[in-house]
Amino acid sequence: MADDISIYIGEKPFMNYVTDVVMQFATKKATTVTIKARGKFISRAVDISEVACKRFLEGTVCVKDIKIGSEDFKNKEGKDVRVSTIEITLGKVN
Repeated sequence: MADDISIYIGEKPFMNYVTDVVMQFATKKATTVTIKARGKFISRAVDISEVACKRFLEGTVCVKDIKIGSEDFKNKEGKDVRVSTIEITLGKVN
């Protein structure tokens, strides 16, 4: 059905993101969900994917792909900044 579902990690409570991942697979019948984060939220994205796969969707969903990179942009002061990024793709187990 929907194969391009992305969840962007930020400052919401941790379980909101876990619930969102679980709901995409359970009610929206998604085949893949991509969790995206950058900077200080990368570790949170990893934790969310692990909790979703190993506690709530054990045996039905696993990590299919991980992409890392960085983005360049200008901060509020106009200084060039580079921030790390991660994309964790979860998919149904065949």
